[in-house]
Amino acid sequence: MYDSQKLFFDTDCLSAFLWVNEQAILPKLYPGRILIPEAVYDELSIPQISHLKKRIDLLKAKGQVNIARIQFGSPEYDLYMKMINSPERGKTIIGKGEAAVLALAKESDGIVASNNLRDIMQYINEFGLSYKTTGDILIEAYEKALITESQGNTIWASMLAKKRKLGSASFSEYLKKNVLK
Repeated sequence: MYDSQKLFFDTDCLSAFLWVNEQAILPKLYPGRILIPEAVYDELSIPQISHLKKRIDLLKAKGQVNIARIQFGSPEYDLYMKMINSPERGKTIIGKGEAAVLALAKESDGIVASNNLRDIMQYINEFGLSYKTTGDILIEAYEKALITESQGNTIWASMLAKKRKLGSASFSEYLKKNVLK
């Protein structure tokens, strides 16, 4: 089942790959499974980062990613609106992209692709969702021989240079902490 679940990417996780022009890794790992909520697509559509939207549009044109829309009145819509406007007591309001990812993943038994775990972990736990970070995705690419450890370090360093927060100083360090224990 895990290999057929859809992955819903939030802006931070997706843009980590877009900023360093390594988005081609994603459809190789998850063919036919990549969904970008419309709210995330909109966040990537601002003029200052139009080159990122162009990279998404190329993946879209090749049929490698799909835009996921939340229909008004659907369970996803109700959950989305609650998370961005008036969450339950003790829960924080989250951004539109994160809320869309969570609502869509919950209603379709999908996987959340996000680096912003501090803001969304309470929802991931409550909804019983699986998740992946940029580091987890790079580990999968490494394990499937799509990248070498050296290439992983180069990609990682490029992502860090673009101010992506990845949790380790290098891919090798992340790999050691998460796989080679």
